[in-house]
Amino acid sequence: MPAWMPAVVQGAERIVLLLLDGLGWNQFQSHAALMPTLSQFGGSYITTVAPSTTATALTSLVTGLSPGEHGILGYRMDMGDTVMNVLRWGDEQGDLRRRYPPEIVQSCPPFLGSSVPVISKAELEGSGFTNAHLSGVKAMGWRAASSIPLIVRDALAAGENFVYAYYDGVDKIAHERGFGDYYDAELQTADKLVADILSVLPTDTVLIVTADHGQVHVGDGTIFPSRDVLDLVRHQSGEGRFRWLHSIRGRESALSEACSQYNDVAWVVTRNQVLDEQWFGPRISDEIKRRMGDVALVAHAPVSFDEPLDGGAFQLVCRHGSLTADEMLVPLLATVAS
Repeated sequence: MPAWMPAVVQGAERIVLLLLDGLGWNQFQSHAALMPTLSQFGGSYITTVAPSTTATALTSLVTGLSPGEHGILGYRMDMGDTVMNVLRWGDEQGDLRRRYPPEIVQSCPPFLGSSVPVISKAELEGSGFTNAHLSGVKAMGWRAASSIPLIVRDALAAGENFVYAYYDGVDKIAHERGFGDYYDAELQTADKLVADILSVLPTDTVLIVTADHGQVHVGDGTIFPSRDVLDLVRHQSGEGRFRWLHSIRGRESALSEACSQYNDVAWVVTRNQVLDEQWFGPRISDEIKRRMGDVALVAHAPVSFDEPLDGGAFQLVCRHGSLTADEMLVPLLATVAS
C-alpha cells in the first residue's frame, strides 16, 4: 500500500470508487461545510496528471499508466491529419471512430484487464472515448443520478468486490456557471450522492472518493494570441489552459520567442522541455510524441488561450488543464461502511 492511500483501504474485501469529476482539493477545502458527509472521510489529496483534464486523467485512473504511456495527451489531440476532440472522438467533419479506432489509439486495458462494473451515464456507453479508456468493462449505465446508489447496491449484491462509479455534475456546473450559488448547490448534491451510496453499502465495504482535476475561475479572462504568434502556427491543439501550438516547419524557435510575451500569465514551454522534465511520465513512444505541439502555453494566471475550433455551446466560466494547485490537487478520501 502506498503511503498516500487512506488506511481503511488496507485489507478491504469490497471497494467502491466514486469519481466526482471536477472536484479539486482546494475547492473542496474551501467549501467543506457544504459537504459534511465527505468531510468526515479520512485521507488527504493527491496530484492528478498533466494536462489536468478529464480525458487524460480518467485514462490514467483506469489504466494506472502515465499519459506518455497511454497516449491520451489532452482534450484536443493532433492525430497527424486532423486535430481530434477526444471526448467527442471527432473533428469539425464528424465522427473519427473508423479512421482512428479508439481501441487502437489507446490499447492499454483498464483495470489490468479485469471486467469491472462501471456505473456511468448511459448515453456515454459505446462512445469513442468510452471505448478508448473503458474497453471490456461491465457497463451499468445510469440515466438519473439518483439511480447511482441503487446500481452500486445491485452490483455488490451480485457478488462484485470492486465497483467504479462516475458522476460529472460538479464539473458541468463549474464550467457553465463558475463558482457561486449554483456551484454551492451542486456540491451539496454531490455530497448527498456520497451519503446515499454510503447508506446502501454492506458493512465493511470501503467507499473511496477522488477526482480527475480541479477548476480555475477564468470568466472573461480569454487571451487571443497575437498576430505575430499566429503567423508562425500551422494549427493548435490541447485546450485553453494547456494550449499546444504547432509551428510552421523550421520556425519553432521563432514561435517560442514570440510566445515569451505571455510569460506573465503562462509557462511558455517547448516540446523538448516537456519531454526532458517528463511532464507526461518517464516513458513515451515516438508515435505519442508526435501528438504534441512545438510550444505550449500553460496558464498560471486565471486566463485561457482562445482557439476558434476549441469552442462549444457556451463560454466556459471555470476551466482546467494547467499545473496550478487549484487544478492539480484532487481529494483521495475514504471511509468504511458500518
